[in-house]
Amino acid sequence: MVVASPTPLSSEKLRDVNLPMVDLSAERSEVSKSVVKACEEFGFFKVINHGVPEDVILNLEREGLGFFALPVTEKQRAGPPNPFGYGCKNIGFNGDMGEVEYLTLNTHPLSIAERSKTISTHDPSKFSSAAMAFIEAVRELACELLDLIAEGLLVPDTAVFSRLIRDLDSDSVLRLNHYPPPQVDCKDWDTSPSYDRVKVGIGAHSDPQILTLLRSNDVGGLQISVEDGVWIPVPSDPTAFWVNVGDMLQAMTNGRFMSVRHRALTNPFKSRMSMAYFGAPPLQASISAPPEIVRPNRLSLYRPFTWAEYKKTTYSLRLGDSRLQLYSAGTDAGVAS
Repeated sequence: MVVASPTPLSSEKLRDVNLPMVDLSAERSEVSKSVVKACEEFGFFKVINHGVPEDVILNLEREGLGFFALPVTEKQRAGPPNPFGYGCKNIGFNGDMGEVEYLTLNTHPLSIAERSKTISTHDPSKFSSAAMAFIEAVRELACELLDLIAEGLLVPDTAVFSRLIRDLDSDSVLRLNHYPPPQVDCKDWDTSPSYDRVKVGIGAHSDPQILTLLRSNDVGGLQISVEDGVWIPVPSDPTAFWVNVGDMLQAMTNGRFMSVRHRALTNPFKSRMSMAYFGAPPLQASISAPPEIVRPNRLSLYRPFTWAEYKKTTYSLRLGDSRLQLYSAGTDAGVAS
């Protein structure tokens, strides 16, 4: 559940670390090694020279900010998030709480076009076009990174990961997160003055999908944790994408990569908006590690399961609860039945 820390956020352990950066314009074999190393050590990295056109990014950012600037009653026309649509503070089906408002979208074109009718009160096609252009560009980037991962892991079928999100039935999601200063009008928003400290926007969790690509504006707030109780602030960079390993990729690399825990904090003075693409497989896709990764000295850590099965488990738990261990080899995930 997303709740305030038991101790003030300012007293928590923070560590300055040079987070890995991947330059996609470098020589391919070196890029592949760098991506694999980053995924093994952090489950997280920054990617530059990513090839996503700046106008594609800015168009969606402008449409997103325009939506979040609407009166609450108009934004609520796009909700509730069940699972797609507009939500405020309540995150997920378990009522997890955080200082965030968000817009969650299915990435299929028909779904985007239909949902856009409730998102924009002026020109739905403008929002729809901006969202689809962003999705298509970022999906290509995600696929390129997954192919580089397969190459770095010496898997002969280099599309073994990327084909899951290229599939027409991919269950991928686009989500716009908006963290406004406390005085911004939002239904049930905590408007009490809190300028002496930040608040939890979205609490600590890992992403259940394969890979997440995140772009935010020039306001910081994202933090990752690769060590219990220690948080690493992620510097803002609106020209780059931040990439994190999800639970599915941890399973498909047989635990060689770790799904990184992360959270988002608010800024009491500036509005922060992030745009996240969650690359996911089709619902009935079977999730297991390629045979080249499962070896006699590293037996399979997880039993095969479908994304639908895992997704059901995810929705049955609170944000931040451990999930992947329920699928350890030789165990039954009773919570998913």
